[in-house]
Amino acid sequence: MRIIHLEEALHQHFNYDFFRQGQKEIISDVLRGEDVLGVLPTGSGKSICYQLPAKLLDGITLVVSPLISLMVDQVKELKAASFKEVIALNSFLPFQKQQRILKNLDAYRLIYVSPEWLQKSAHLNYLKQLPVKLFVVDEAHCISQWGHEFRPDYQRLHEAIAALNHPRVLALSATATPDVQRDIIQSLHKPDMKKHIYPMDRKNIAFCVEEAENDQEKLERITEIIASYAVPTLIYFTSRQAAEEVALSLAAKHPERNIAYYHGGMEAAERLRVQQQFMSNHINIICCTSAFGMGINKPDIRLVIHYHLPLQIESYIQEVGRAGRDGKSSVGMILYQKGDFRLSANMVKNELPAIENIDHLVSTIVALQRQHMDLPSPEQLHMLLDINEGAARFIQRQLQKHGLLRDNEWLIDEEKWKQVRVSVMNYLEKRQLYKNKKLNELYQWIQTKNCLRKTLYHPFQNGFEKPSDQCCSNCGFDWSKWMPSSSFKTAEASYPVNWRKKLQRILHLEEV
Repeated sequence: MRIIHLEEALHQHFNYDFFRQGQKEIISDVLRGEDVLGVLPTGSGKSICYQLPAKLLDGITLVVSPLISLMVDQVKELKAASFKEVIALNSFLPFQKQQRILKNLDAYRLIYVSPEWLQKSAHLNYLKQLPVKLFVVDEAHCISQWGHEFRPDYQRLHEAIAALNHPRVLALSATATPDVQRDIIQSLHKPDMKKHIYPMDRKNIAFCVEEAENDQEKLERITEIIASYAVPTLIYFTSRQAAEEVALSLAAKHPERNIAYYHGGMEAAERLRVQQQFMSNHINIICCTSAFGMGINKPDIRLVIHYHLPLQIESYIQEVGRAGRDGKSSVGMILYQKGDFRLSANMVKNELPAIENIDHLVSTIVALQRQHMDLPSPEQLHMLLDINEGAARFIQRQLQKHGLLRDNEWLIDEEKWKQVRVSVMNYLEKRQLYKNKKLNELYQWIQTKNCLRKTLYHPFQNGFEKPSDQCCSNCGFDWSKWMPSSSFKTAEASYPVNWRKKLQRILHLEEV
C-alpha cells in the first residue's frame, strides 16, 4: 500500500502548501479509521478536515450540514477547485433531477445532506447501497444547540450511522464547551471518539459592549457607526420585524450603502440571493437573525453588531466569529437595553412547550381515534396547539423517543402516555433549567467589569492570545483609534432598490 504524504496530497488536490493548526492531526486520525471530534476556531479551515479524506478514502464521504446555502456555497467552491464528484441533496432540487442523482449516487465521492433529508427512509435506502466510509457532522454543536428542540433530527443521527454500517465519524465545531462536547459524543453514540480541541479565541477581534436607553438610541448609535466605517457589516436581531424595520431605516439614512435584511421567514431563493450578493459586495450591510452566517466564508467582514442579545455565549462566539477571518482588525459590538433581558427570557421560555400542551395533544388524538376521524399530521402540531415550531418539534421528538410516534403514524393511547409522562416532564424541566443557565451566563458576561475577552473564552479554554489590536470596551477600547483596512466602494447592484420598495410596501411607508 502506497504511503500517503498528506502535505503532498493537500497541495495536489487543493493547492495549499501547509496545514493550519489541527487539520493534519484530525485528518491523520480519520484516515486511520478513528472516530474524531474536532473543535477548531472559526475561519480555521474545518472543511479541509473532511474534504481531503474524501479525496483519499476508497469510498464516499457523507456530510451532514445544517443549511442549504452553506451546502450550495461549498459545492460551488469545490467544483471551481476541480473537485467535480460532489453534490448537495436538498429541497432546492427539482424532484426529477433528485431522482436521477439518487440513482447515480455512486458517481460521487462527497455528498452533502441535511439531517432532515437523511431521516427519510427512502433516501437512506439509496445511501445504504453505497460504500460510505466517512460520516461527517459539520457544525456539530447544532446537535446540542438545536437538536433538543429546533431540529430534533440532529438527535437521531446515530440511527443513520448504524444503518450505514458504522462508518468512521468526524464531528466538527468551532464552539463546544466540555458540556457540549459530551452532548455530541453521547448523541452520536460514539463514546471512544478521539478529541482534538484547540483554542478558539480570535486575537484580531475587539469586543465592545454599550448600554442604550431604548431602541431609538440603538438605531442612532448604529447609524453613527456605519457612517464612520464603510466596511462589510452584520447586524444581528432576534426579531424578524425589527431586522426589516432597522434595515429600511438605515437604508433611508444611508442611500450610498447597499443594505438588506435576511431571516428565516423569507423564501429560500431570496435568502440565497441576499447571501450571494453580500459575498460579492453588492450588499455590504445585512440586518439578520441567527439564520444568517453559518459557514459564510467571507474573509473581510469587519463589524458584527448585536442589536438584540443572543441566548447563549456559544451563539455569540459563532456570530462574532464571522468577523475578521482574514486576520485583520475587526470589532464585535453589543448594544443592549435593560428590556432586552426580559425579551431574551421570554424567548427561552417559549422555545419549549408546557407539559399541558402534550396532555392536550394526547387527549385530542385519543378523542379523534375514538370517533374514527382523520388525525392531524405531526407537521401541523404548532397550529393545533398554538405553539411555535421549535416547541412542536420538541414534542415530536419526545413522542418518537417513547414510541408514541413512528414514521408520522400516531401510536398514542392514554395508558402509554401515563407511563412516559413523568419522564417527559422531567426532561422538559431539565432543558428549561439548562437554557436559563446559558442565558444567565450571557447576562453575567455582558455586565462584567473585567476584561470581556478573558471572561468570554474562560468556559472554553485556559487563557487567550494577546490581542493584535485593541482588546475590549472594559480595557479602554476607543472607536477613534480603530482603523479597519477594508473600506471600499460598494459594487453597483439593482437588488437593494427593489428590496427597499418591497419593504416599504410591507410596512406601509412612503417613499423616502
